[in-house]
Amino acid sequence: MKNWAGNLEYSSAEVHRPTSVEELQELVANASRIKALGSRHSFNSVADTDGIHVLLDSLPQEVVLDPAKGTVKVSGGISYGALGRALEEQGYAIHNLASLPHISVAGAIQTGTHGSGVNNPSLAAAVVSIDLVRASGELVTLTEDDYEFLASVVGMGALGIVTGLELAVRPSYEVRQRVLTNLSWEGALANFQGIASSAYSVSFFTKYLGENIPQVWLKALDAEAPLADLFGATPATAAMHPLPDMSAENCTEQLDVAGKWLDRLPHFRHEFTPSNGEELQSEFLLPLEQAPAALQAVRELAHKLAPLLFVSEIRTVAADEFWLSPFYQQQSVALHFTWKPLQPEVEAVLPELEEALRPFGARPHWGKLFTPGQYDFAALYPRFEDFQALVQANDPSGKFRNELLDSVLGAAVRS
Repeated sequence: MKNWAGNLEYSSAEVHRPTSVEELQELVANASRIKALGSRHSFNSVADTDGIHVLLDSLPQEVVLDPAKGTVKVSGGISYGALGRALEEQGYAIHNLASLPHISVAGAIQTGTHGSGVNNPSLAAAVVSIDLVRASGELVTLTEDDYEFLASVVGMGALGIVTGLELAVRPSYEVRQRVLTNLSWEGALANFQGIASSAYSVSFFTKYLGENIPQVWLKALDAEAPLADLFGATPATAAMHPLPDMSAENCTEQLDVAGKWLDRLPHFRHEFTPSNGEELQSEFLLPLEQAPAALQAVRELAHKLAPLLFVSEIRTVAADEFWLSPFYQQQSVALHFTWKPLQPEVEAVLPELEEALRPFGARPHWGKLFTPGQYDFAALYPRFEDFQALVQANDPSGKFRNELLDSVLGAAVRS
């Protein structure tokens, strides 16, 4: 098997599709190495194993709304697109979505995936309880009252296989999407937080070359005032794709036409199946107040980065309290890089990019390409050692480990 991008061939010796949680528990209890795979949208080996891979798409795919509690219980393997449709049919929504609606709920949350908005935390922030199978095979449910909850929600699969999640919901809402073109870098750097706060969700698309940012995507709640022009940026008069040479037919509707949250917050339509094997991704998260200086540092590398880039997306994310979340106690700016499928060249330039971002406290996205040796994770994550201790206590033999997790957490004492 390969991942979604096709840049990684998994190392597993066996693949299983359990049809019940009980079957999954038995598999986990008897395995020496085991990991779950969701939609395979990770670009690194965070979900790899040299043992057994389990696919969760044959487990019962439930979506159980509890209006009295304001929550929905979902299976871990369900996609955000399927969840969104099921919620909208009942008049409900979640607070945000990532760029692609095709990703699995459990995988996205475990790796700290997010949408955009200065007041919108990552997708993990919606979690109020989590069901997971421990290394022993025991099924546990953790809630916000449990000590291990904040460690387990964004856990890279190191504390168990997620079978279900309970998410906070809100009444359905409508969003209008508008694209502005050619925002000056001077205006963007001088007014970054104000521009990033000018709509419910804001994304900047650039290659860091020249004097202008080619596109700014603004997603505003329908109740918000009409979006104003920003520092001379020009409103697009036709729908656009983040890549200017690509057709916008697979992008969500723009031009200020109001639509349901699930049809506007992602950049791409759910009915559109993204291409495989045509890109690589990296992302780095750093304190929001560092955005102007960090962006300027990246611009100084533009001559090296641009030839390898399809595009870079700049977003913002509110803080949360999950121990290994890239947004732990930090309102953040997210610098996302969509690379051409040139992995040796990308991996050659990544250390220089990471070094440029180091002074700003950049944390890497757990599911994308980064260089583990470039980071002092204990310095970046105040609860890092507590997380290590929980992993060692719950999985002393390293059943859920792999080479990437060992490089981040330190090698397990494996039996």
